Amino acid sequence: MQTIGERLEEARKKKGISIREAAEATKIRGDYLQKFETNHFDIGLTEIYTRGFLRTYANFLKLPGERILNDYAALGRGEVRPRQPNREVYGRMDISVATAGETSDRAAPPADGAADAPAGGQPQPRYPRGSSSLPTGPDPAVVFKYIKWGGGAAVALLVVVLAWNLIGGSKPAAPAPSAAPASAPAPRGPVIGLYAVRPVKVTVLKRNADETEGEVYFSGFLAAGETRTVARPGAVYVEADAPENLELEINGRRMNFGQMLAQFGPGYKRGQLPAP
Repeated sequence: MQTIGERLEEARKKKGISIREAAEATKIRGDYLQKFETNHFDIGLTEIYTRGFLRTYANFLKLPGERILNDYAALGRGEVRPRQPNREVYGRMDISVATAGETSDRAAPPADGAADAPAGGQPQPRYPRGSSSLPTGPDPAVVFKYIKWGGGAAVALLVVVLAWNLIGGSKPAAPAPSAAPASAPAPRGPVIGLYAVRPVKVTVLKRNADETEGEVYFSGFLAAGETRTVARPGAVYVEADAPENLELEINGRRMNFGQMLAQFGPGYKRGQLPAP
């Protein structure tokens, strides 16, 4: 009586196909098929995968799959007892998913392996590694990947916000507008108005009775367009470094200081005004 492996090998050779071609057609690793044909069924997988692969290979070779499995069971291979439904059956994700380290210790189907199939030859859905129940919840690896992406995006946004705040906070604050200088109280009594046509330095001082210089009423630089009102309690001297740039207003009448001095000849920069 032929062994299981001999029947599988003979059927394959009659079809004129190689182990590689059979592996591509059944999606079962070639080394597993080679072991089946040499009656080595310890391929490092759980019993449910071994039986499923063996049935799929027999069906592909047009051999009676159930008879092959019965002969396989006669070798002392026990039937796979059905497992109790885990928590995934009730719509909750099983939190006892095997970790990477645990998965390496457990037997798992290969990437190109096919799952257990019924006698009709139709393949059943593959099970996730480390579990014999059908998946009903989201893949934990996919969930973790999206959580990781979301966390990375949140961290990047936080860094941008912090950088923006730091850059914005490092800008020097705009200086507060300086308070306008308090205007000097208007002098009482007779006054003289000083109007700068162009920048000019002006000095107004008291003229004593003996024509000597007395108290200085004003001395400073006037910018173009600037005006100044100076007290004139008596006779005064008015001096400008550029007389043509200065206009005087006396008793409501404005006159150019340079033209006033021109009657005395060129080069004059000082003139005197009598007491009002």
